[in-house]
Amino acid sequence: MAKVLIILGIVLVLIGLIWLVFPSAFCWLGRLPGDISYSSDSGNTRFYFPIVTMIVISIVGSILLNLFSR
Repeated sequence: MAKVLIILGIVLVLIGLIWLVFPSAFCWLGRLPGDISYSSDSGNTRFYFPIVTMIVISIVGSILLNLFSR
């Protein structure tokens, strides 16, 4: 379990460094086709539900955890 947490920490640091150096590298995240976005006509109300983004992150996370837990 400790190995998984160390690897996860390293991956998060690398993602943070990439995000710091290249801010537009992850601009697609949260804007995938299928994400629900609603704005009222008056512009006062906005609703955003990134369901496809959450599904993609869940699948990738599950695959990575299965690979590292073996």
